[in-house]
Amino acid sequence: MKHFDSNVEYIKYLVNKEIASRFFQGTLTEQDEYYQDIAKSIIPGPKAIFRCCIYKERHIIEDRVSLALNPAKDDRVINVLDSACDECPIDRFVVTEACRGCLGHKCQEVCPKHAITIVNHRSYINQEICIECGRCKEVCPFNAISEVKRPCVRACPVSAVSVDDNRKSEIDHTKCVSCGSCVYQCPFGAIVDKTFIKDALSLIKNSWNNTSYKVFAVVAPAIASQFPEYKLGQVFTAIKNLGFYDIAEAALGADMVSLYEAKEFAETIEEKGWKTSSCCPAFVDFVKRHYPQLMPHVSTAVSPMVAVSRMIKYQHPDAKIVFIGPCTAKKVEIKQNDIKDAVDIVLTFEELQSVLDARNINIGTLEEMPLGNSSYYGRVFGRTGGVTEGVVQAKEIQNIDVEIHPVRCNGLDECAKALRLASVGKLNGNFIEGMACKNGCTGGASSMCHTTKGINDVTQYGKSATSANSLEALGDFDLSLINMERDYDNA
Repeated sequence: MKHFDSNVEYIKYLVNKEIASRFFQGTLTEQDEYYQDIAKSIIPGPKAIFRCCIYKERHIIEDRVSLALNPAKDDRVINVLDSACDECPIDRFVVTEACRGCLGHKCQEVCPKHAITIVNHRSYINQEICIECGRCKEVCPFNAISEVKRPCVRACPVSAVSVDDNRKSEIDHTKCVSCGSCVYQCPFGAIVDKTFIKDALSLIKNSWNNTSYKVFAVVAPAIASQFPEYKLGQVFTAIKNLGFYDIAEAALGADMVSLYEAKEFAETIEEKGWKTSSCCPAFVDFVKRHYPQLMPHVSTAVSPMVAVSRMIKYQHPDAKIVFIGPCTAKKVEIKQNDIKDAVDIVLTFEELQSVLDARNINIGTLEEMPLGNSSYYGRVFGRTGGVTEGVVQAKEIQNIDVEIHPVRCNGLDECAKALRLASVGKLNGNFIEGMACKNGCTGGASSMCHTTKGINDVTQYGKSATSANSLEALGDFDLSLINMERDYDNA
């Protein structure tokens, strides 16, 4: 049994594994009574394991199963399970001993709910009325009001998570970029990403052993950091044994993107002044939603996932694609109008583990299969700094005469800072590598391993490449045959 970082990850694993197991057994149905049966099999009782009682635990499991087997509201990927939310009984704003009982009472004046009263010359916040807007903290001249954020609120880099009147978490989907940070950080597992395990397994099953159509798995480079106890060739074999026709490296798509992006940079940098990468869908969505005026500076290159998937479908017109990676935002990306032709379904590494175990596949007993012919530069796209390395080498091998001065951003906070500097002409560089997750894709929300060791694992994966550079990786394939350009206006 794999070691899980938390009980939240373990519960998610149990639910996904049970769904996959029943799919393989041919007993998976979509009825409320069936959800209860799954919940009882995971929480047999009589004692509770994680919550106050087995009935609470089972109710949460039922809601998880329902979300897994049914469309989410408004087709959303990131969702809040009300039943799982602890309502975090934390008083976010509290008046401390630093309060001087000043005459101004600015905190009281700005409170829109009149939740602040003055008792014995000290401010007092009525927590039953407080809506946690934070205006009192902003105006207090003594910084006497402390703030303690809930984990989900603190985790969100775009302030899309808040608390409703019932103290439940809620997501503003006009701000959300589906990075999954709240999913990973919520200690109760109340915020979850919609899984498409059933859809992926149905796609494979309905191919009739890849005779009706061919199902390819496209695997993200960050896979190198996920199964350290096995050889990567064994992991690829395990994935293929799920019924895929073949496995392709998304790293080859990264080689394609490097070549395209280097040319685009050279052709547009004089006009634009600075450019950003576009391989991270959460970063692109971040710019589009929060800095829309800066979208002309974002590279129009498709992501590596899309590039290699279009290449596969060009070579195999009957192909279907399942992307496997660490990213919740990929589940949103594949639905965007200008690229929805490329990938059919996305699975995360967490979901992959569940499906492999449901199928009783013992990775350690398998033979290694070849990994593919992507280059070092394509493979290191999976960690911070890799995109820059790829674009710089692509510039050099294509004899492009242009200077690239990169600014590597590790997480959306750093991305926001770089964008603000660039917008006022103070960026110390001309190419922003935008990565929403810390450490790059190795730190993706749906990775099973989130340690910094993953950076080295991906680098070692890169060093095992047999192709010297991105051009060699593509061989004699003509990149012009593939549409490598995004149309953000129609996304």
